[in-house]
Amino acid sequence: MLRKRRRVRAGSSRGAAASSAPLPARFPGIVLYLAEPRMGRSRRAFLTRLAVSKGFRVLDVYSSEVTHVVMEQTSAEEAINWQKRMAADLDYHHPALLDISWFTESMAAGQPVPMEVRHHLEVAEPKKAPPSPVLMPAYACQRPTPLSHHNTRLSEALETLAEAAGFNSNEGRLLSFHRAASVLKALPYPVTSLSQLQGLLHFGEHSSRVIQELLECGTCEEVELVRCSERYQTMKVFTQIFGVGVKTANRWYQEGLRTLDDLREQPQRLTQQQKAGLQHYEDLSTPVGRADAQALQRLVEATVEHTLPGATVTLTGGFRRGKLQGHDVDFLLTHPEEGQEVGLLPRVMSHLQNQGLVLYHQYHCSHLGDPAHHLQRQNHTMDAFERSFCILRLPQPPEAAMDVAQNPCPAWKAVRVDLVVAPSSQYPFALLGWTGSQLFERELRRFSWQEKGLRLNSHGLYDPEQKAFFHVTSEEDIFKHLGLTYLPPEQRNA
Repeated sequence: MLRKRRRVRAGSSRGAAASSAPLPARFPGIVLYLAEPRMGRSRRAFLTRLAVSKGFRVLDVYSSEVTHVVMEQTSAEEAINWQKRMAADLDYHHPALLDISWFTESMAAGQPVPMEVRHHLEVAEPKKAPPSPVLMPAYACQRPTPLSHHNTRLSEALETLAEAAGFNSNEGRLLSFHRAASVLKALPYPVTSLSQLQGLLHFGEHSSRVIQELLECGTCEEVELVRCSERYQTMKVFTQIFGVGVKTANRWYQEGLRTLDDLREQPQRLTQQQKAGLQHYEDLSTPVGRADAQALQRLVEATVEHTLPGATVTLTGGFRRGKLQGHDVDFLLTHPEEGQEVGLLPRVMSHLQNQGLVLYHQYHCSHLGDPAHHLQRQNHTMDAFERSFCILRLPQPPEAAMDVAQNPCPAWKAVRVDLVVAPSSQYPFALLGWTGSQLFERELRRFSWQEKGLRLNSHGLYDPEQKAFFHVTSEEDIFKHLGLTYLPPEQRNA
């Protein structure tokens, strides 16, 4: 017969020491004990490992050293009765009896959070009920989405998984995660319980599981594994190169390339655009600030005015939606007199080149043809406007010539710039399309077709049954024709 294992008595210093040995505690004076009855053994083991990894000291055996007892799904009365049984031999020992919410908030913060009344199980007060779920429209174009919102940590986790799905060419998962993230961005309150997402569209089993783990533990193992994976990190680096898309980056990865130096050693693999992107990678992978975007706008406006008086330049993209920085700068050019804009871009680029401001540019001439043809190409993401994809040399102001260490800084920086020319009749559609966000535009076009039976893109709004175009003079007109409440650019950050 096997000998029975000797049971370690409550309060045994040997049991306590063994459980606290693995890692030094970061928070002296705090010793946790996770009560198992309602928690379950496997979950308790997982939460113990999580707490230890954050620097907390956790005991496996209840003793007089314990300062904080964490319990789950336990009432104040049950908690007090449990403590009386466990501490029968421990005179005057009264650790804090805490709900699991204090533990999860501490894990998310990476340190013990202050103990509030709502955390204590000794106080038999009803918990404050979380906000009731709000009615959320199905399409991102129906709901205001500000730049700053209440659920950044949650939405960023889902967007990481969306990006990883895109790197694997899984369009379905990419859209699912992006749509779930867009709902989180539009909520008027912070999500603190999974029940607050019940009844909301776009939250399937996978997204809900990620959110639940984030709420309970402060991190999500799947998201962290993705962020730390070699493939994800390599694809991030490669797709930041100007002229490199997911397919090219994936091919390079499959061929064993991992770093920028790997690419520099094989220049024959690169197009001229990619060579320019690699040459100026440090500048182009650094976010462009709003001050630089405005400086570029003044530069482009002066050039356009010199080339075609009366033409206008509008800053679009994320900066029009209120962002303080972005990866490139987009400008939309037009002229109030239809036809005057034809051939404008080559003259603008020639003038910029004569000033020594063009490091690289790729010109695409206009091929508008029949607008109805482009409106029927729903799967084609590019429009047919005249455009130039550039890398421009942006002079830096004199005060930026020296850094804080008085080391000389470059007198200029390379910036990605897209210049797009639209005729005045199509300008409102082009402005709407080039403002974004990408998901907002995708949802707007999906709404137009599925709910209204109309084709929408950056060239126009078309009724295929009537074979007629809608005449508009502003973005507001487009929303009105679709029966949507107008959302200003700063509310389109889906």
